[in-house]
Amino acid sequence: MSSNIINQVSFLRTSRLFPEEIGQLVVEVNRSYTDIANAVNSRVIGIFALNKPSLNGEEWFLTSQRQQGLRQLYQFTGAGNVPHNINFNSVSQFTAAYGSYTDGTNYYGCMYASDVAITGQFTFYITPTNIVVLDGGGTPAITSGTIVLQWISNV
Repeated sequence: MSSNIINQVSFLRTSRLFPEEIGQLVVEVNRSYTDIANAVNSRVIGIFALNKPSLNGEEWFLTSQRQQGLRQLYQFTGAGNVPHNINFNSVSQFTAAYGSYTDGTNYYGCMYASDVAITGQFTFYITPTNIVVLDGGGTPAITSGTIVLQWISNV
């Protein structure tokens, strides 16, 4: 058994001895509820909302202060700018950015790369106002696609 202090918060024990005395029972039931709530709230939350940020359940400790992770989903139909409406002042850093698209028949990955187009690939990068989707040439035509951004909130 590891003594990793960080992970002990989300660990939920499988058994608990509840006392028979009502005052002690109340304390133990309240403690167990708090343990359950902490364990549930520390999991990765599978909500992917279109154009609206949602808590992703991640907690980041880049310093001694806990920072919350956020996620947002975007759709695109071709190369160009996709407004993200994220307040960059509230972003500590992006932790994940990924996407995929279809030409109506097949599905392809869309890479978080650079502001330089890569031949044969659709890539994207993030500016303070937009997700910029680049067509590197020689790529299948986009019928529709999605991009997911995840970031650490500093507020």
